[in-house]
Amino acid sequence: MAQTGKVNVAYFTNWSIYGQKYHPSKVPCSSLTHILYAFADIKDDGTVFLTDAWSDVDIHYDGDSWEDQGKKLYGNFKQFALMKRRHRHLKLLLSIGGWTYSSHFKAVLTPSGRQRFVESAMKILEDVGLDGLDVDWEYPQNAGEAQAYVDLLAALRQALDQREQAMGEAKHWLSIAAPAGEARNKLKVREMDRYLDLWNLMAYDFTGTWSDTASHHANIFASPQARTPMCADEAVSFFVNQGVNPAKIVLGMPLYSRAFANCHGLGSNYQGVPEGGSEPGLFFYKNLPLPGHQEYFDDKALAWYSVDPSGSQVVSYEGPTSVDAKADYIHRRGLAGAMWWELGGDAEDPQRALVPRAGFRLGDLDQSSNNLHFPGSQYENVRSGQI
Repeated sequence: MAQTGKVNVAYFTNWSIYGQKYHPSKVPCSSLTHILYAFADIKDDGTVFLTDAWSDVDIHYDGDSWEDQGKKLYGNFKQFALMKRRHRHLKLLLSIGGWTYSSHFKAVLTPSGRQRFVESAMKILEDVGLDGLDVDWEYPQNAGEAQAYVDLLAALRQALDQREQAMGEAKHWLSIAAPAGEARNKLKVREMDRYLDLWNLMAYDFTGTWSDTASHHANIFASPQARTPMCADEAVSFFVNQGVNPAKIVLGMPLYSRAFANCHGLGSNYQGVPEGGSEPGLFFYKNLPLPGHQEYFDDKALAWYSVDPSGSQVVSYEGPTSVDAKADYIHRRGLAGAMWWELGGDAEDPQRALVPRAGFRLGDLDQSSNNLHFPGSQYENVRSGQI
């Protein structure tokens, strides 16, 4: 079944069940079309592997039996398998790589490494019940790596298509995390595009602790007043001009901030960052605004931010009005939909939560079916369809 509407895609991180206490049960399934499960890593020989067995396949949630006989799937993947049965529009993809593991993509520079990558990734797909794969290589540095990326996607597409045809059930998805900055210039976009269903554009981190200016980190348009170094619209136009159908581009949005201290308002220089975040300058949306801050919407840049009473702290993040404006932008440019990094950062209060808000503003969401049959799984409850 082909895609039927806009997509609302979100990353679920396997470490979020610890510090953030964000479990699969908190995922707003009815508002999402795709979940990208992050991250799998890559061995030196190209083998893809899960990074946290306890979180991924072992942890017992409420309702899981300790008396089961045989090899059974538990963990987050069992919970998502149950959700897929209740929400047939919800697709689950494994995201491979990410910033931390991207140096390990050197393994796919050889044909044997790519073959091992594809075979092992497809085995995980079969074992835990996935609907596709997401590749997050940050980033190819030269022409050789860019060509290896193309070759990897070609091999993955072939393997996914073969399984899709053999099962005759539902579409098998292939996506990537696409850079919005200068790293995009190294990619062989036209060659990659023929194999991809979705380009998940990382339209955030335009500013941060590495920047000179307290400015927006996820703005759609440039703003001379805010001294924005980058903007999402420029990145979208780049990929469209390279031949990518806008209906395959997914606009990424952050559920975290980039914060600045000792400055003089938006667009000024700064020194240091506010303390108390999960890392320097980074606060989850659910913990914002910071105490005493007033929130604002920049209707030129289409960006949300807050400022403390003295103007010495500026915090850039996504907010309700910017989400509404970005949903309108997605419709106006004919993009595929929205993508979120990452679910654990959203507010639990339904009145403040941004992911469901985007789903509502995007309108008719993709209702194409997921896959439920995995006869080659190593897990009895997946293989037999008992989940």
